Amino acid sequence: MELLETSVEPLNTILNADEGSPVAVERSEGQSPVLLICEHASKMIPRSLGDLGLSEELRSSHIAWDPGALDVSLFLSQELDACLIHQRFSRLAYDCNRPPEADSAIPKQSETFEIPGNISASAEEKQARVDGIYRPFQAAVAQEIVRRKATGQPTVLVTLHSFTPVFKGVRRDTEIGILHDTDARLAERLISSLDRGSGFVVRRNDPYGPEDGVTHTLIEHGVRNGLQNVMVEVRNDLLADETSKERVEQHLLRAIIESLSAKEIA
Repeated sequence: MELLETSVEPLNTILNADEGSPVAVERSEGQSPVLLICEHASKMIPRSLGDLGLSEELRSSHIAWDPGALDVSLFLSQELDACLIHQRFSRLAYDCNRPPEADSAIPKQSETFEIPGNISASAEEKQARVDGIYRPFQAAVAQEIVRRKATGQPTVLVTLHSFTPVFKGVRRDTEIGILHDTDARLAERLISSLDRGSGFVVRRNDPYGPEDGVTHTLIEHGVRNGLQNVMVEVRNDLLADETSKERVEQHLLRAIIESLSAKEIA
């Protein structure tokens, strides 16, 4: 694992020196046009935040991270020879798929659970999380895109997430969600490919969509740079055992490869 070296100003320290960088960069020399992003890869909470007032069970649950998303991301990174950038700390500390002005960036509640350590956080403490986690993550993605443009390497942005089968007591029958904001080009090709023989229930902008504020990374690094982009959401019970996870991985790999060859990317 390659860790991006970042500096954190003393007044904005959220991470201890031995906790490393808030962002990891894998396969930085990957030749694929795909740039993989996994913002909710980890359930780890910075030691300075303690347990945020949550039980160990909740800190390990889906409210803290996207179970299985990093495994799928690492598989795709290896098979595609694609660079992968992922967040190393829990979205409960800071959700890197949200801008600082969003209330959900440092959530006071996730699903039906209050987050005491976020409710009590002062403005200065919140700013420390922005500076110590969000800004280095955003810089890592932006720098990789600049590097690729400078070398003439085409880029499409693919972000990987997982979602819980039951949300606020409601069962979700969608198995793979393909999400997009204003640029639907890559999403449409992925949906078309997955609809051909994957056997999964695939839906557009479900279980979330732009109106839920989940397309920050797509807008900030995809749309604003004119890059084709898409968010992939996999229901996390499909990633709970190796056999099911491998089926998901293989179909996503096939769909991404088909989507790249279906149309010129630039």
